[in-house]
Amino acid sequence: MILQALNSYYQRLSSDKDSGIAPYGYSYQPISFALIIDIKGKLIQAYDLRESTGKKMRPCELLVPVEETRSGKPKLETAKPNFLWDNTGYVLGASGKEKSENDHVTFQAFKRYHFSLCEGITDDGLDAVMNFLRRWDPSKISEKNNYKEIIGSNVVFRLDGENRYIHERPKARKIWLDRLKKTKSEYVAHCLVSGESSSIARIHRKIKGVNGAKTLGAAIVGFNDDAYCSYGKEQSYNAPISEKCVFNYTTALNYLLKNQKRKIQVGDATSVFWTERDSPLENIFGEIMDPGETNESEARRVENYLRAVKAGKCPGELKDDLMKFFILGLAPNEARLAIRFWYSNTIEALNRNIGNHFNALSILKEYDNQKDNPGIWQLLIETAVLRKSENINPLLSGAFMRSILTGGRYPVSILSAVIGRIHADHDINYYRAALIKAVLIRNFGREVPMALNEESTNVAYR
Repeated sequence: MILQALNSYYQRLSSDKDSGIAPYGYSYQPISFALIIDIKGKLIQAYDLRESTGKKMRPCELLVPVEETRSGKPKLETAKPNFLWDNTGYVLGASGKEKSENDHVTFQAFKRYHFSLCEGITDDGLDAVMNFLRRWDPSKISEKNNYKEIIGSNVVFRLDGENRYIHERPKARKIWLDRLKKTKSEYVAHCLVSGESSSIARIHRKIKGVNGAKTLGAAIVGFNDDAYCSYGKEQSYNAPISEKCVFNYTTALNYLLKNQKRKIQVGDATSVFWTERDSPLENIFGEIMDPGETNESEARRVENYLRAVKAGKCPGELKDDLMKFFILGLAPNEARLAIRFWYSNTIEALNRNIGNHFNALSILKEYDNQKDNPGIWQLLIETAVLRKSENINPLLSGAFMRSILTGGRYPVSILSAVIGRIHADHDINYYRAALIKAVLIRNFGREVPMALNEESTNVAYR
């Protein structure tokens, strides 16, 4: 279900030329430098592509042939170079790491790979790359002016006098797409996502951007032990998904994780969300669940949305209320990613559940600058020791998020957690009171007013 929804999301984005989603066989990667070379393969300069963000220089995102999935120590026979781009360990034979013998292996693998693909092809750009690889001496890297900045980064090639990169040249594109066709998996089976008989992916691409996971990424689907395999199948053949669908779902998920407006952090779970078709809810849901600094027009849209759903109405801009809404919570877990929670329902149901949640929380504020509709983080932080986000119980945060989305009972442990913190630090604030009120209303069917009822005769209330 999850991978089917992500596959459909990719198909939706790929039909929109303005979406910025990578086409099949390509991906957006952080590239720091362009190696400007002449037709004879001489390195003219390493042109800095990085962008300044405050005091830091960050790589720019370029569309390049999709990255290879690597694991273990590189060997000449098994190393997996990327096509016409890579890190300097592969392209220049200088990674900046202590184990220099790996640099020799990766550089030789990069040369061998490109000679096998491009030898005999008549193209000025590809000829320049071949000549560069023939004449480049990795020991000469220190002679370059900015070599310390270059080492360890991702680089691409550009022919001197041109604006486009060599991997963008028509013949380079044809070589790459032909290679994708020739290297299709020989294992054919029914894909669990599309239902069609297709070439099945042996290894799934890694997902990047999940908080706490490995920087290089981690997979959702993977089998690295015989105990998890069955019927003589190896690797991801145990969960047969076509190579095309693997590309689609991983590209869509990485796309969401890069978009700050399509994700929120809930405890240890990095959560992404999207809708079945284009919807304004995609742009404001993150601000609803985790309010932050935003512009005036967006804040007004969120306010209008919450006012409508709390009154049991559908906001005017969300007319297609039967459209599906999806949210996926991912958490780090060793080499793979764990699914912390998954929610799929209509926007109509989501509107109702969000409205009920914020109505249950409504209580008189202590101060005017406090949020009328506190976000999930503002509530969960009140259950944590010293109000530190790393002390939020990850299981509690996932269960709490699920209860909001589904309209079910709040996790009972959230009440004991809040009361425990009140006993510990003797602080009964607006957010804690709102949370206690919501649990009493939803879980125990109590009627709790928004302000102090001095007329109440209930002993526990008094």
